[in-house]
Amino acid sequence: MVIPDVIVPTIPVAELLHAYASGRFPMCHEDGELWWHDPDPRAIFPLDRVAPNARLQRLMRSGRFHVQRVCNALDLDAVITGCADRPETWIDERIKASYVQLFQAGHLLAFEVFEGDERVGGIYGVVIGSAFFGESMFNRAPNAGKVVFHALVEHLKQSGCTLFDTQYINPFTASLGAVEVPRTEYLAMLNKAIHQASSILA
Repeated sequence: MVIPDVIVPTIPVAELLHAYASGRFPMCHEDGELWWHDPDPRAIFPLDRVAPNARLQRLMRSGRFHVQRVCNALDLDAVITGCADRPETWIDERIKASYVQLFQAGHLLAFEVFEGDERVGGIYGVVIGSAFFGESMFNRAPNAGKVVFHALVEHLKQSGCTLFDTQYINPFTASLGAVEVPRTEYLAMLNKAIHQASSILA
């Protein structure tokens, strides 16, 4: 007996892009429903002030970790699955399938980090113009998350990114350099960034 594949409902790509361009993003809540978030204040990473400390720079040069850009939907699925693997998560199968579609439509960037042959971390986010909207990251080895984060930051700096949105601030993102800005200020930055060209996805 052949069991047909389950069709997972997704958020249409156009709807997702419109939401991000308006300052909103979806999260799955405990009730199983998708809710659109539009926080005030908003957390961002000022790229000109984010850099690894000396100890982390040495680790990044040591060769212990290997960072690479995600180039196919299968590896992206693995990264998003890793991000969802935690006691409390806002990533369900609809979210995962929706962001794979965004990747296939050319609006998502992801990096993964390996220790030997094991994937030990990853990070992904949405791209519109010169704006990068960080969605989630995961870490399965000490400092692997920081290594892949700073690899992403270096790529964003080199490719003309003008806005790195990280949605909500928490102790970890604050330790990496995240700050909060009023929603009105964020929306002004957003409106400029989404209409500015970049090579983030080149």
